[in-house]
Amino acid sequence: MTLVRYDIFRTVVETGSLSKAAEVVGLTQSAVSHAISGLESDFGFSLLTRGRSGIQLTSNGEKVLLYMREILKWNEQMMQEVAKIHGLEIGVVRIGTFPSVSIQWIPQIIKQFNQYFPDIEIKLYEGDYDEIDRWITDGTVDFGFMSLPVSKAYEVIPLKQDRLLCILPDDHPLAQQEKIYLNQLNDEPFIMPKSSIDKDVRRILKEHKIKPMVKYEISEDQAIISMVQNGLGVSVLPELILYRIPFGLKIIPLEKDFYRTIGIAVTSIRHMSPGAQKLISFIQDWLK
Repeated sequence: MTLVRYDIFRTVVETGSLSKAAEVVGLTQSAVSHAISGLESDFGFSLLTRGRSGIQLTSNGEKVLLYMREILKWNEQMMQEVAKIHGLEIGVVRIGTFPSVSIQWIPQIIKQFNQYFPDIEIKLYEGDYDEIDRWITDGTVDFGFMSLPVSKAYEVIPLKQDRLLCILPDDHPLAQQEKIYLNQLNDEPFIMPKSSIDKDVRRILKEHKIKPMVKYEISEDQAIISMVQNGLGVSVLPELILYRIPFGLKIIPLEKDFYRTIGIAVTSIRHMSPGAQKLISFIQDWLK
């Protein structure tokens, strides 16, 4: 079936490997290779290149992958709708998520959701904001967790305000204060989260014309915490990230309640699959 080949091709692209894709779809590597060759023969051009660095999409492969994802998405939604008519809840829901949500929310959400809807499979794609944005746009995921606001092309569902807090070594001169004033961060050695994982800190500092001495820009939350712990600077991070703080650190509120707003972004709520709509409703209820 053509749909099976499309699914195999999508899986090869997502895993970056014929052998890994074979494990995911439950086929032999030669069967996966044969399916890709069959598609290339049908289309009359190459979809993939195979080199030392692994599998890469050709420019033509990138173009047709967009259509394949749409076809597979609509087929999945149709099959879920058919199952719904028969009183069944089945299907696959793909979610884009970032690390703090993956750690703090996702395990409990999946565990409890599976108790009510055991035949709806949840697949996770973890990345930074830029990757999740791209996955929503190209149809890799049904919806993604994001820090709002996002592109006006998306429909959004706000979920939770996550307080931003100052993190500093416990022997820092400011560590005994009950709150940190933003102007105290001026010229302070600062570990800045990269914009791909946190645009909110930059936004707040810019709005209040605060210019800390940015020593490092880091994309990994735990690396930022470790650098602060080792006295390389202070930082501001969302509370959801600060769930397990090592010895020698102090977390202090800022002078005002500054937040990032975590929400769900989707291209169209109306055109989502029944399974995805069910999961979003469940997440909203779970957070209440």
